[in-house]
Amino acid sequence: MSVAEAIEEKKELIGKEIFCSDWVEITQEQINQFADCTRDHQWIHVDQEKAAAGPFGTTIAHGFLTLSHIPYFSYQVPMRFEGALMSVNYGLNKVRFLNPVPSGSRIRDRIVLLDLEERPGNRILMTHNHTIEIEGAEKPACVAETLSMLFF
Repeated sequence: MSVAEAIEEKKELIGKEIFCSDWVEITQEQINQFADCTRDHQWIHVDQEKAAAGPFGTTIAHGFLTLSHIPYFSYQVPMRFEGALMSVNYGLNKVRFLNPVPSGSRIRDRIVLLDLEERPGNRILMTHNHTIEIEGAEKPACVAETLSMLFF
């Protein structure tokens, strides 16, 4: 299948939600491990005693920990392109952290396909909008526009 044919086959999905993930818990252990990896040990993330008296009443996940779940959620999307060899992260257009994720909360991702663009070298640039929700919260934790490059 050519790149143009692959785009034509999927273009009716542009602007539509293509996937909603299951809920995933964000544990204090994950938060601590992320702090160790990134060397971001701010007390709102790792000091449970101090955070209990802080503005959120508990520790919260790093915004970038929440954002880093996007590949996990994206791998679950059932949309496939015949003949694609691989997909790589290409970048981010916009990211906003709208609501803190308290330790022990559950998050999920709603993914909307925004665009498919044919690129030189037998590639497709895909743009997705990710809305990472917190179970029971009105405002999402994160909204991010991601770019992925598909190679054929």
